Order: sequence, then structure tokens, then C-alpha cells
Amino acid sequence: MNTSWRSASLAAAAAAVLALTTACGQETPSVGSQVGATAGVGDLGNAGTGTGTGIGASNQQQDAAGASKPAGQLKVSTNAELGKVLTDSAGMTLYRFDADTAEPPKSNCDGDCAKAWPPVPADDAAAGAGIDESLLGEVTRSDGTKQLTIGGWPAYRYAKDTKAGEINGQGVNGKWFALAPDGKKASLTNLPGLSVRRTALGDVVVDRNGMTVYRFSKDQAWPKPVSACTGSCLEKWPAVAPVDENDVKGIVKKGLMSFTRPDGIKQMTIDCWPLYTFSGDKKPGDVNGHGVGGTWFAVAPNGKPIGASKQGQ
Repeated sequence: MNTSWRSASLAAAAAAVLALTTACGQETPSVGSQVGATAGVGDLGNAGTGTGTGIGASNQQQDAAGASKPAGQLKVSTNAELGKVLTDSAGMTLYRFDADTAEPPKSNCDGDCAKAWPPVPADDAAAGAGIDESLLGEVTRSDGTKQLTIGGWPAYRYAKDTKAGEINGQGVNGKWFALAPDGKKASLTNLPGLSVRRTALGDVVVDRNGMTVYRFSKDQAWPKPVSACTGSCLEKWPAVAPVDENDVKGIVKKGLMSFTRPDGIKQMTIDCWPLYTFSGDKKPGDVNGHGVGGTWFAVAPNGKPIGASKQGQ
């Protein structure tokens, strides 16, 4: 056997182990790198569909023929929880869907989804006070109809909003959010990508929408992040998107990195553990996902699961 070749191989192997230790070990943080994950077995639970549960729009949203009413002159309202919110001429809140795209504009809400979230027609829409007219546009849906877009994002109403000013669609399944006048998600504060919020559990990590962040004890952090939440599990527990290392506040940066899941979704980690939000949390500060199934836990600022056993840490 060639001893020089063997020595080189051992050195390469040691370097690989060292690199993994740097990325996901207990000593040195690695920020912003991406590691491929392998498929795991999902904990399906009572997974949501991402479409909401409302069936049939209210009279405020439909005309006599059952079609979505035109938006008319858009307005800006002020909500105590969300700040400035975009509404139609009747004061009904307008929403955006995380599964859609703005560049280029594309709606991915059809069928039953569109019954729960009626698309806002582009016809007759006009910018009111406080709204930049250049942000208004339209996208052609799969059925050929034209849908209003705000800053590129397709606009919807929510079937369970029955009167002006309601925001029952805010945060549904972790994918639906009220529109701000500029097309972004309505938010009272401009939060970092990841930060800390005081809740009934104490200090927990939250995303840029103020929603509680969770860990799944069936996931893997070492030697690389692996998510065991796949398929419909991921609809109930949406993966937290990558966050720049400079866009965090109040959390320990050890193991702060992103990785690419087998399904192509890029997911953020703290302490090398994959991060999620919970579709059952409807507003900032909710911690409804904590303790679900004895495997899901809110994340402390140091990346550890709050209240979990040593085995789950």
C-alpha cells in the first residue's frame, strides 16, 4: 500500500470531520453555509392544507352572481396589531399568500383555495390616499381572469372576514398575511429575520413576523441538519426561510446557518437544528405549538428547546 496516499486520505478525512465540527459541532458557530439534508420520516399530525377553512365568501365580497366584487378605490386602515393594512373600498382586508410569487407575479391559489380566499379582480381597482399607484398591477390566473396585484403580489380577500376591518385571515397556516400598502406583509414593527420576544413561556425566538419559532425533537443536527418533517407535516409546520447572519438580534449565533432540504426548500437553523413556525399560531406571541406530541418545542434564545428533556436537546 502506498503510505503517502494513505496519509493524504487520512488527512482529507480529518479535514472533512473538522469542517463538519465547525459547521454543526458544539464549539464553533458557522453562519450562512448550506448543507444538503437527507429525507426523514415525517410526523404528519393533523396537517393543514395552506388554503384556510372558509368556504364561500361573504356578501361584502361577492356580487349577486356570486363573483368577487371589484376592489374599487383601495384604502389604508390602521390596525392595532398590524399597523397600516390595505383594504378594498368597502374596508375589507386584503391578503397575500406565501406560496405565490411577485417576480414574476403568479397566483398558486385555485379551486377550493380560491373559495376560501377569493381573488380580488383587477378591474376597477384604483389607488386611494397613501397608496402608490405604480404598485398596482394585474396577473392572469389559470382560468383567464385578471387578479389585482400589489407590488407584484396577488391580492385576496378572506371568506371568514364578514365585516370591514376584520383580519381573521392573518397568519392562517403560517402562509397568509394582511397586505401593507406597499405590498409587503403588514407589521406594526420592522423586526429582524430572527429575534427574541417575551411570551407566556418566557423569552422565545421569533421570525420576522413576530411568530414563535419551534424545534422538532425527531430532527437531526449532527453531523448535519436533517429535517424529519416532510410532506403534509411541513404544511402544518412551515420551515423558517434563511436569514442573513446580520439580520438577527438577541440570539446566540452558534450553529446559525441554512441548509437545503431534499424537497429543495432552504431552511434556517439555530444550533444546527432546523427551525419551523406553527400554522396553529394566529398572532405574534402565540405559543400553541409548544409541547405538541411531546416533540415540538419553542426555541430559547440560546437555541435550546424550552422545557424539553435532555434527550430532546
